[in-house]
Amino acid sequence: MDHFTFKDGSLHAEEVSLSEIAAVVKTPFYCYSTATLRRHVDVMREALSPAPHLICYAVKANGNLAVLATLAQAGVGADIVSEGELRRALAAGVPPEKIVFAGVGKTRDEMAVALTIGPDGRPDGPGVSQFNVESAEELEALSQVAESLGRRAPITIRVNPDVDAKTLAQISTGRSENKFGVPFAQAPAVYARAAELPGIEVVGVDVHIGSQITELGPYEAAFTRVAELTRALRADGHLIRRIDLGGGLGIPYRRSNAAPPLPFDYGAVIRRTVGDLDAELVVEPGRLIAGNAGVLVSSVIYRKQGEGRVFLIVDAAMNDLVRPAMYQAWHDIEPVAEPDPRAPLEPVDVVGPVCESTDTFAKARDLPILEAGDLIAFRSAGAYGAVMASEYNARPLIPEVLVSGDRFEIVRARPTYDEMLKRDRIPDWLQV
Repeated sequence: MDHFTFKDGSLHAEEVSLSEIAAVVKTPFYCYSTATLRRHVDVMREALSPAPHLICYAVKANGNLAVLATLAQAGVGADIVSEGELRRALAAGVPPEKIVFAGVGKTRDEMAVALTIGPDGRPDGPGVSQFNVESAEELEALSQVAESLGRRAPITIRVNPDVDAKTLAQISTGRSENKFGVPFAQAPAVYARAAELPGIEVVGVDVHIGSQITELGPYEAAFTRVAELTRALRADGHLIRRIDLGGGLGIPYRRSNAAPPLPFDYGAVIRRTVGDLDAELVVEPGRLIAGNAGVLVSSVIYRKQGEGRVFLIVDAAMNDLVRPAMYQAWHDIEPVAEPDPRAPLEPVDVVGPVCESTDTFAKARDLPILEAGDLIAFRSAGAYGAVMASEYNARPLIPEVLVSGDRFEIVRARPTYDEMLKRDRIPDWLQV
């Protein structure tokens, strides 16, 4: 569910009209709902209870500091894949003991920072809760770095269960041909090596099979394999006290389609497969928490009559929301001004101003008749939206706004053109 609803003829974020925000902030902009973020955390907690668990929000889905601070105050940890995300999580108030460091390409410098960082970012703290190790080569490097610092790195090893998540190929991570994790058959040998290394402390097992997963069968298969591996590892003498199950549960991008499984049903799969292992459960949802908590608001620039089709040219573009261009992803689109339910619909192509044919949000989408100046909202844009944006075509990054009840705040401002230009330097030999 989300807290974007029509009230008094206008689409609202909680108690604030998006039209009101647009008048102050100017379009395009992202808008996030505090109530939706908190609600999704509560639902995930209910799904996992009563088992001991830690929710580590996947920062890559939406790394805005205000979003992270909202989740940190709700007691949520962070799943990070870079030093930058680590520092964002700390700046937002996530304690190191609730941070999991994932990713296939951790550098030695990043390892050193994560091993020693404190809540204030200084290098004299306890370090992160765990490293999700993705390869035998990474394991060796991490042990060397930890030993050089007089530390032992708490680790899980990410196993690749060769399970088809039945999602887009670009966001599937649990097949044998994917770059992620240790092949399942090699896992016992890698764990045996981990137990020998002086800079390593084995704490658990990790698995993550993909993103935007809309069926429970792949989870059942993957978690069943993880349960079997956990029992085998314990029989070999490894202390497995934590099971990291990753994230990836899908959200309803297209409301006319059948809804993905509910978190409660996902929790039932977890209880059925690994619930008897007496281990702390770690989950790493990103999209599930942030996706439906955000919208992208844009204005129609032109209504263009093409050859046999109508184009709505809007002021948002693929550099602001790349998912439709990159993944051919669907986002529901609706006018901010509530349309008459009896109003006629027409098929239109919703496109942006970037000089690429892929700068297309929707083709032949049935929408009420819209004109220049009208506002539209792209639904379910809270995850993998602003965080994947760029300044392609020298377009400034767009503002992000957080709403809480009847209040709103700009939590990332639109840079000026002067600010954009000052980031570049012209060498002395080119100065006139």
